[in-house]
Amino acid sequence: MQKSELRNRFHLSRRKITGLVLGLVCSLTAQAQNERMNNPEHEDKPYYFGISLGINTSQYKLSHSQYFIESDSVTNITPLWKPGFQLGIMGNLRLSGFVDLRACPSFVLREKGLRFSLPNDSTLTNSFESVLFSLPVEFKFKSDRQNNFRFYVCAGGKIDYDFNANARSKRADDLIKIKPVDYGYNLGLGFEFYYPNFIFAPEIKVSNGLGNTLLRNEGEPTNKAIDRITTRMIIFSIHIQG
Repeated sequence: MQKSELRNRFHLSRRKITGLVLGLVCSLTAQAQNERMNNPEHEDKPYYFGISLGINTSQYKLSHSQYFIESDSVTNITPLWKPGFQLGIMGNLRLSGFVDLRACPSFVLREKGLRFSLPNDSTLTNSFESVLFSLPVEFKFKSDRQNNFRFYVCAGGKIDYDFNANARSKRADDLIKIKPVDYGYNLGLGFEFYYPNFIFAPEIKVSNGLGNTLLRNEGEPTNKAIDRITTRMIIFSIHIQG
């Protein structure tokens, strides 16, 4: 009963947050379309820079190994969503009127968790805190500018390096070991609101890893029960562009 109540509260809170974000975007859109055109010379800039501030939530995506199927050492593995934060700078190169190429090197603080269920009805929960340097390079496909408003989508690849990975750790009690280097892809959409001296751009993006970051460790049943681990992350960012 308590778990069901907590789940209902979580879904209600998520709906409220989604409603507030959509309401803010709609309000800013209406405001931008009704004002005189700001920053008109921005369309002629071959390149520009900006800063990026964001929050994220991330989770491991895993595949079970043959050991998990054949053994009863671990009965279930549940990935957990965890929150995080990131800060970066942006460089944007104009390729055409509707296509840009951009890079946004960032430092990312993120956390992921795994809950292992054991045969004696006990559980082991392990959280993995990462300090990443992430380098995404993306194509940005823009719509026509409507006065002080524009919509865009972006897609590209990324390389991540985790300074906090435990691949070289000698601790015997590490449930799993993770490699420091990962690569993957990003897909997102955003809105640009033009002001006299800057551009305000909220953006939501999915960032998924493609590489298997699991480092094989035959000593731990929790490690042997997993064949492959990749990361997935949802990012909400605010870009301030010059």
